[in-house]
Amino acid sequence: MSDTLSYPLFPEIEPYRTGMLPVDDLHTLYWEESGNPKGQPVLFLHGGPGAGTSPGHRRFFDPAHYRIVMFDQRGAGKSTPLGEYRQNTTQLLIADIEKIRAMLGVEQWLVFGGSWGSTLALAYGETHPEVCLGFILRGIFLCTKTEVEWFVNGMKYFYPEVHQRFAEGVPEQERGDLLQAYVKRLFCDDPAIYMEAARNWSRYEGSCLFLKPQAAAIANFESDEVSLGIGRLEAHYMLNAAFMEDDALISNVAKIAHLPAVIVQGRYDVICPPVSAYRLHQAWPTAAFHLIGDAGHAAMEPGIANALVRATEEFKKQASFS
Repeated sequence: MSDTLSYPLFPEIEPYRTGMLPVDDLHTLYWEESGNPKGQPVLFLHGGPGAGTSPGHRRFFDPAHYRIVMFDQRGAGKSTPLGEYRQNTTQLLIADIEKIRAMLGVEQWLVFGGSWGSTLALAYGETHPEVCLGFILRGIFLCTKTEVEWFVNGMKYFYPEVHQRFAEGVPEQERGDLLQAYVKRLFCDDPAIYMEAARNWSRYEGSCLFLKPQAAAIANFESDEVSLGIGRLEAHYMLNAAFMEDDALISNVAKIAHLPAVIVQGRYDVICPPVSAYRLHQAWPTAAFHLIGDAGHAAMEPGIANALVRATEEFKKQASFS
């Protein structure tokens, strides 16, 4: 298919079924299904970690064709408790996905994930390749030490004023290790302290999402219901290297390399720079690779959204990507 063709987002829809799934003695997950109940199952994995799903995420999929499954990961969105980082690891999230798949009676599904969602999609696929039909991956994040260091400190080279405000959220004597300084505040027991730290952290990311920063996106990331999940869970997973061996996702890509995949990456993605997507493509050369020349990180960048809808349409028609 030509890159010049337009693939607009599908109209807004409402879920036809929702629920809350207890997965242990602490966490209960919000889940939903929309689109065609008898359609092609597709799993949407949100970013962050901690960002949660939103109604706009349903719009990447033709609702007449796809059975769209979305859920809020532990500590995110409508799942409870919000911002809970205990009993929250990549391995537990993978197990949660399998519980949802079994509950819904899905044998195999297409897996769609962006940013942290791409991390989780790869980790899930490499653990359970037999239930995956293919992958649509956006804004690749492999949660390596280099990427964590870039997020915490490197983005200042492009957004110095945004990073300065982020750094000023902690005392000057602690700014030599911003991750630890924020962890200390995010995981304390005082709501006044951890909420302020969460807003500072989430604003930092929200300010760098788009090629041209958008006030509405920044305000959304600063809201209490979004910032607590993002601030706490991103710091938690970065601190613990996503509970994986360094570069494990690249090391294990052979387990899913036989499956169709497409990688969509913004050329000017400051949050998850293109080098990670390029490394993934080098390790997985049969995956289609689309570098969007006028986009930052966000899924709703026009060029990225167009490429994602194009991908879901290609898979609908030919079960592969170009």
